[in-house]
Amino acid sequence: MQQTNFFLNKIDAHILFKNIILPRKIEEKMLKLLRQNKISKWFSGMGQEAIPVGVASALKPEDHICTMHRNLGIFTTRNVPLYPLFCQLLGKKDGFSEGRDRSFHFGIPEYNIIGMISHLGAMLPVANGLALASKMGRQNYATLAFCGEGSTSEGDFHEALNLAAVWELPVIFLIENNGYALSTPIKEQFACDSIVSKADGYGVKGTQIDGNNIVEVYEQISNAREYVLNNQKPVLIEAMTFRMRGHEEASGTAYIPKELFAEWKKKDPILVFRKYLIENGLLNEDKINEMEKEAEAIFLPDLERALSSEDPVFDEATERNRVFIPYKAKEAVSHQRETIEGRYIDGITRALEFACDEDEKTLVIGQDIAEYGGAFKVTKGFLEKYGRDRVRNTPIIESGAVGTAIGLSLKGFRPILEMQFADFISCGFNQIINNLAKSHYRWGAKMNVTIRSPYGAGVGAGPFHSQSPENWFMQHSGLKIAVPATVEDALNLTWSAILDPNPVLIFEHKKLYRSLKDDLPTHPVAETLGKAAIRRNGDDATIITYGMGVHWALAKAEQLSKDNEIELTIVDLRSLVPLDFETIKKAVQKTGRVLLLEEAMEVLGPMSEISALISEHCFESLDAPVIRCSSINTPVPFNRILEDGYLAVRKLDEKLKWLLDY
Repeated sequence: MQQTNFFLNKIDAHILFKNIILPRKIEEKMLKLLRQNKISKWFSGMGQEAIPVGVASALKPEDHICTMHRNLGIFTTRNVPLYPLFCQLLGKKDGFSEGRDRSFHFGIPEYNIIGMISHLGAMLPVANGLALASKMGRQNYATLAFCGEGSTSEGDFHEALNLAAVWELPVIFLIENNGYALSTPIKEQFACDSIVSKADGYGVKGTQIDGNNIVEVYEQISNAREYVLNNQKPVLIEAMTFRMRGHEEASGTAYIPKELFAEWKKKDPILVFRKYLIENGLLNEDKINEMEKEAEAIFLPDLERALSSEDPVFDEATERNRVFIPYKAKEAVSHQRETIEGRYIDGITRALEFACDEDEKTLVIGQDIAEYGGAFKVTKGFLEKYGRDRVRNTPIIESGAVGTAIGLSLKGFRPILEMQFADFISCGFNQIINNLAKSHYRWGAKMNVTIRSPYGAGVGAGPFHSQSPENWFMQHSGLKIAVPATVEDALNLTWSAILDPNPVLIFEHKKLYRSLKDDLPTHPVAETLGKAAIRRNGDDATIITYGMGVHWALAKAEQLSKDNEIELTIVDLRSLVPLDFETIKKAVQKTGRVLLLEEAMEVLGPMSEISALISEHCFESLDAPVIRCSSINTPVPFNRILEDGYLAVRKLDEKLKWLLDY
C-alpha cells in the first residue's frame, strides 16, 4: 500500500476528536451502570477506541463493516441513532434486535454495519460474500471485517483469507491484537513473530500498525481502502493495542502483569491524540476540555430515555413468526403440462438452470462445480453457459463457503451452495446453525441461501460418504429442510427452495441421482415448502417416510397388495421443516396404525420427533403402538453385506408384520 505524509487539517481534527471522545464517555457511564446493576454485561473497548473510530472515519458510508465486541466507535462514528443503540445495549424493546440478542450482535443494513455472532472469526467469510457482491455488482465499495488476535486461530480466519486471495476480493481484514484474547497471551496462541507475517502465506498485502494512534489508523485504513478497490485484492492489517479492562467486566484482568497497564496507560489513544493535536496547533487544550464536556451532553438524554424505556413483552406467536420471513409461493404461471423422461439428477439440474436463467443474481458455488461439474455432475456445462462469475469453484472450505453465501445474500444475491457430500456439512455446522439460521430472528436479515447436500447410503461409500444428517438440523430453528423423493420433486422442491427467501437445506439422495427415472415436467412449479404428499392410499396401515424410504415403502405396499390384499397409505413428507402435521394426522386417523420409516439411524432421527407428535396429538386414533423402522445406531459400514444389514429396509417386513398383527 502506498504510504503518504498524512496531516490532519483543523476541520478533520475537530471531527476526529469528537468521534473518539464520545465512545470513551459512553463507556465510562456504562461501567457505572454495570456497577449499579442497571445493565447485565459489558465488553469494554476502553483504550482501543482509535481503531473503530479511525476505521469508521476513513471508510465511506457505502463501505461495509463487520463489527466485533469492542467496536462501539463504529456505531457512534457512523451516526447510528443513539436511543435505539442504547436500547440495544440494554436489551430493551426499542433496540435493533428488540431484545432478542445482546450488545453488538446485530446488523443495521442502512448503515452498512453487519453484526457479529459470539463464535469468533465467523464474520470473516461473511465479509468475503459482501466483497464478492461489490465486485460482481461493480458497486465499488470496500468491506472491512474485524477480528481479534485470538480468533486468528480459528479455521474461519484461514478459510476467509485464503478465499479472498484466490478470488481477489476487495476486503480488509483488520486484526485487533490486544495481546490476550480472553486470557491467553499471544505467546501461547501462535509461534510466528506476528499475525501480519501470515499475509505472505496467503499471497496478500499485510501491514502492522499502531492501533492506539488514531492518525495512523485513519491513514492506513484510507490507504487500504484505496488499494483493495484499485487492485481488487484483499489486505491484512494487524493493529497493535491493549485491552485496559477484562474481556468482559466479570472476567477481570488478574492474569495480566500489572506493569503492562502502566506501560499502555501512557499509550492511551485519547492522550496520544490530544498531544498530537496540541503539538500541531490543530486544537488547544481549552477547546479539547470543552469538547470532552460536550460529549456527555450529546448522549445522556438518549441514555436516560433508554434506561426508562419498555422491556420487550413475550408473545409466543410473535416469537415463532419471527423465525422465518413470511413467504407464500406465487401462483404458478400456467404452462401446458409437458413432460420428458428424466432422471432425479436432471430435475435438480433443470431447477438450477431455471434459477440462473431467471435472475442473474443467482450463482452456484462449491467444490469442483465449475469445469468438473461437481462430484455428481449436477452442474456440468454451467461454467460455459453462465460464466466464471456465477459458477465458482471454492477451495475445500465448507464453513468459509457458507459464510460467503451469507454475505452474498445480504446484498440481494441468491447463492446456491453445493456440499460435495452431505457428510462434509459438519465442517460448516457453526455457520449454518448459528449464523445462517438465526440471523433473521436476531435482526431481521434476509438469508436467501440454498444448500444442496447429496446424502444417503446404499452405494457402498462407507462411514464418511453415506450418512443421513438431515436430523442434525431439525432442532435448529430458522432452517427449512426439503427431501425430494421423486423426479418431479427434485425439480419443484429445488426450484421452490431457491425462491424461498429463507435458508433451505436440500438433501438429495445420491443413490436416486441416476437410478430413478420418471416423467420430468419441462417447467418447474413453485410451491410453499411444507406440504406432504400421499403416494398411495389404503385402509390397513400408514407408512410415513421420506427420501429413499418412499421407494422402499411403495415397493413393499405393492407386494402386500398383490400377495395379501393388504392396502397401505404412503405419506411422503417431502419437507422435514416445515412439517405437514395435518396430513400426518389425517393419515393416522384414517388407518389407526402407523409405521415411521427412515434411513436415518434409530436414535433421534426425524421419526423420533414425529412419533412424539403422533403420540401426543393422535393417541385416541391409534389401534396399535407407533412403530419406527430405522437404520441401526452405528456408523454406515463400507462392505455391501454389512451396509445392507445396517439399513432400515432390512427390518421393514418384520416391523410391518408386527404392526398389522397387533
